[in-house]
Amino acid sequence: MRYLLTLLATLTLIPTAHAFDRAKLMDSFFSIVMIRGYNQNGSLAYGSGVIVAPNKVLTNCHIFRQTKEPWISRGEDTYTIASIQADRWHDLCLVSTDNLPFKPATLGKTANLKKGEEVIAIGHSSGSPAPLTSLGSVKSVYPLDDGIIIRSTARFALGASGSGLFNQEGQLVGINTFKTIGRVAYFYAVPIEWLDKVAQQPAESVMQITGKAFWEEEEDTKPYFLRIAVPELQEDWLKLEQIAQSWTQAEPNNTEAWYELGWAEEKLARTEEAEKHYRKSLALDASNTDALFRIGVIANEKGDKQEVHKISVALLSLDKNIAEEFGDTVGCKLEC
Repeated sequence: MRYLLTLLATLTLIPTAHAFDRAKLMDSFFSIVMIRGYNQNGSLAYGSGVIVAPNKVLTNCHIFRQTKEPWISRGEDTYTIASIQADRWHDLCLVSTDNLPFKPATLGKTANLKKGEEVIAIGHSSGSPAPLTSLGSVKSVYPLDDGIIIRSTARFALGASGSGLFNQEGQLVGINTFKTIGRVAYFYAVPIEWLDKVAQQPAESVMQITGKAFWEEEEDTKPYFLRIAVPELQEDWLKLEQIAQSWTQAEPNNTEAWYELGWAEEKLARTEEAEKHYRKSLALDASNTDALFRIGVIANEKGDKQEVHKISVALLSLDKNIAEEFGDTVGCKLEC
C-alpha cells in the first residue's frame, strides 16, 4: 500500500501541460522493478528493469558485472532470478523469474519517434525505493543495428540503468542505458526493437554477466554519434568539425552527420559552409528540425524575411514547440 501511495503521489507531480495520459502512465509505473545484488565487497548494488512479458524483465547487462546473486524487488517484495538471456554487445539482458504478479509494459516503436517529441524516463535513479520520473524530449535519433538509439533530455542517474523510456502513449520505446559524464550530459536509450534479438539468446544460469557493450569501446572506435558528444559538450568546435567530416565520409547519407558538420562550421564562423551542409542534411531528411532551425537563424541574420517565414511555417507543421522556440530565437511569433 505504501508503494502504491508513493506512485500516486509521484504521478500528481507530472505537469498537466504535458501531453502524457496519466492513466496510461500508471501502467508504465507498474512495469518498473528494481534489480539488486551484493557486490564482491559486500556493498549493495542496484539497477532498474522493465517487465516486458509475463515473468520477463528487460534491463542492462552491465548492472550484473559485480554481483553473482541478483534478485528482483518491488517495494518490500522480492523475486528470485531463474536465468538470464544476454546480448552483451547491445547491453540488454532478459531476466526470467517466477510468480511476478505485474502487468508487462506496452511496447512501442522507435521508428515512430520524432525530434522534439516528449518522452518520460521512469526508473530507480539514486536507488529511490519507488520509481522516479523525468520528463524530456527527443533530441536526436541514430540508426544502429536494425534499431534506433535515442538521445533525449529525460535525465536519469545511478540506479536507473535498465529503466524505461516511454512515449506520450505510455509505450516503452527504449531502455535507458548510458550518459556522458558531467553535470551537463547527453542521455541515451537503446531501442526496444532489440528485445527480439536478446530473446533469441540462450538462457544462462551464471548471473555475473561480463562483456563490453558498443558504447564502451575506445573513443576512436565508437559509433560516430557518440564520438561527437564530448567535443560538442566541451565546445571544441575544431575537434567536432574533424569528427563530423569523417562521419560524412563514412556515412554520406546520414542526415545527422551533415547537421553536426554544419553546427561545427557555424560555431567556427564559417556560415556559408554551415548553411550548405545544413541544406545537405535537410535534403536527406526533410523533417530534420535541427537543420531547419539553423537555416532559419542564418536567414534571419541575413535579413531574409521570406526565408524566415518559410522555415517558421515548415517547423510549425513538424513540431509546435520547436516552432515556438524558433520564433523566440529570431524575435517573432509563430509563422513569422
